[in-house]
Amino acid sequence: MLSNMATSLILHKRISTTLAKAKELKKYVEPLITRAKEDTTHNRRVAFSYLKNKDGIKALFGEVIAKVGTRPGGYTRIIKTGFRLGDNAEMCIIELVDFNELMLKDSKPAKKTTRRSRRGSGSKSTETASAAPEKKEVVPAAETSTEEPTNEADDASNESNEESEKN
Repeated sequence: MLSNMATSLILHKRISTTLAKAKELKKYVEPLITRAKEDTTHNRRVAFSYLKNKDGIKALFGEVIAKVGTRPGGYTRIIKTGFRLGDNAEMCIIELVDFNELMLKDSKPAKKTTRRSRRGSGSKSTETASAAPEKKEVVPAAETSTEEPTNEADDASNESNEESEKN
């Protein structure tokens, strides 16, 4: 069963199954994809002993490795879809990560919108935050006679300054 599911996953890039089968399939397929990164006769024969399908081997060593060759791991994604009506089994979709073009397109704009919507870029927000306290430190409250003090510590310092100026 696992060899048939692995072949279907490699050929179709996405299959729908139960969550338990998908988790086991992930353990079965990911080492095969890792082994397929090095295209040798030995690795092809080992992969064929797992898959038992020539078309699956061609797709694995061809188009699948072309997309995931640089990825260090995590070649599959499991997305839960709900429960099956008949026996209430938890269903999911297992797919090869780099072949879902819709999620790849959605992930790039999502990163840009999160940066722009709340804080802006990280370097600009830290510069403006650090620049504001410097301006306040340049103009101390004791030197300006027109401003009213805002707390009790400033009241005491202003009163002591006024007394020293009178003497």
